[in-house]
Amino acid sequence: MSIEIINGDLANPAHAQALVHILSEYALDPMGGGKALPAEVQQVLVQRLAERTDYHLVLARDASGFVGLVNCFEGFSTFKGKPLINIHDVIVSMRARGRGVARLMLQQVEAIARERGCCKLTLEVLEGNQPAQNSYRAVGFKGYELDPVMGRAMFWEKPL
Repeated sequence: MSIEIINGDLANPAHAQALVHILSEYALDPMGGGKALPAEVQQVLVQRLAERTDYHLVLARDASGFVGLVNCFEGFSTFKGKPLINIHDVIVSMRARGRGVARLMLQQVEAIARERGCCKLTLEVLEGNQPAQNSYRAVGFKGYELDPVMGRAMFWEKPL
């Protein structure tokens, strides 16, 4: 089956529904936290994302329907003085894994970033998610470091 990559438009009901459906599916996966996406999040997510001017959605679809998505947000690199795109979610439905869907979607995100004059793409990945790490390496991602003596960057969080 061939894969079509689309720049998502949350004003399109099919794209909005795909976002919530695929994200909900992924939330149940151990890599997505293993818990259902709360109903209140499902209800407000599309509207809140649509209000953001820094948001980009890339969708993948085959003959069976939507099979993947990338949610990303534009940020800014103070060291480069240019925008960047942070890839927040890369999700491929279980039924489409192993077919290069992530690679195709990431190539589209890179095209968006280049068109917008971005200096880099960033993302985070779980240590145990080897399939995702392999996909990211295959399209040129690697650990981030400014100085090898100081080591690679770590992703931390503080829930509020």
